[in-house]
Amino acid sequence: MSGQEVLVTGAAGFIGFHVAQQLLERGRRVVGLDNLNDYYDPKLKEARLGILQRDPRFEFIRADISHRSAMKTLFSERRFPVVVHLAAQAGVRYSIEHPQAYIDSNIEGFGNILEGCRAADCRNLLFASSSSVYGSNTKLPFSVQDHVNHPISLYAASKRANELMAHSYSHLFGLPTTGLRFFTVYGPWGRPDMAMFIFAKAILEGQPIKLFNGGDILRDFTYVDDVSEAIVRLVDRPASGNPDWNGDDPDPATSSAPWKIYNIGNNKPEKLLHVVSLLEKQFGRAATKELLPMQPGDVPATYANVDDIVRDIDFRPSTSIEQGVERFAQWYRDYRR
Repeated sequence: MSGQEVLVTGAAGFIGFHVAQQLLERGRRVVGLDNLNDYYDPKLKEARLGILQRDPRFEFIRADISHRSAMKTLFSERRFPVVVHLAAQAGVRYSIEHPQAYIDSNIEGFGNILEGCRAADCRNLLFASSSSVYGSNTKLPFSVQDHVNHPISLYAASKRANELMAHSYSHLFGLPTTGLRFFTVYGPWGRPDMAMFIFAKAILEGQPIKLFNGGDILRDFTYVDDVSEAIVRLVDRPASGNPDWNGDDPDPATSSAPWKIYNIGNNKPEKLLHVVSLLEKQFGRAATKELLPMQPGDVPATYANVDDIVRDIDFRPSTSIEQGVERFAQWYRDYRR
């Protein structure tokens, strides 16, 4: 399958950009789809896109996954054998104030992708889920064998809905689908609404850093190159049914249908205060810290059990938080000049 083209939705986004880059480096043809919306500065998306467009094997399509007719036309014309679906309305806090954006993009949009893949006889659909689906769960580390029925934000609920929608298509139509629960992805070209970017900006501008739960928060920070490496390895490994799956004692991570769920995390949670101290060291400046109570929709800790993905594709994230923060800080200085 190495010569076949891959559709990457959200290709101008943070993870989508890195996945498209890695696929191009390995000789794949990539069709990147994005609507370049203004959830955050479109200039950052356009800069990522500009890098991808230097490669003649990359083709860009500007479209919105929530537009049913556009997606129907795209999939009837192109019939992609592999789809890496990373386009979504992101952000836990934003979902509290703008719920409709999540219904449109994450529910309707994902439904359009599933329909497109079904109609085009797609051989492998990989799609972004999130560690936020673990919601009210407190047993750590979070395992794909855990039940995830108590989301605490609409964003989390929309991602859990995606997993269930995908399962129904795998069961009914034999569409191989693999859901990827990402844990706090960071690195160069990251999103301005995520912790690493927010902290760096605040330190360099002398602004206070807001640390919720009094700073007592653990996050399983996962470097973006590790995430994209895992995705690229899965591109040629479509899900298959689990022959041992038992409806009397159902495994939440597999199925008799060709459907699978993986955690993609660093398997090592870090205190936010430690991450801030690493950024202080990189930038040679002290941060002003503002300690605040827990925010609605947030959880005190995330920690990924990655046993399944280690077993299935012999992959374990390898970038330490120290290495990752150094690379991010170097990029941030260059990008912000």
